Amino acid sequence: MSDTQNEPMQDSNNASNSDRLAGIIGQVKADISLNHDGDTRVLLEQRLHDAGIELSPAEFDLTLAEVSE
Repeated sequence: MSDTQNEPMQDSNNASNSDRLAGIIGQVKADISLNHDGDTRVLLEQRLHDAGIELSPAEFDLTLAEVSE
């Protein structure tokens, strides 16, 4: 038996959308705590866009409320 990896690991870095969204929420909260001077809504929109996550308007509003807690 060999302890080496000879083939690429499939899906080794694929986080679920809920995991990715939780990470973005954490990032935005950290930005706010560091006295981010921008609009929280715009910051969240940018983070979601950069991650390729699309939310419905209702989901976005819920996420924005969670970020603002």
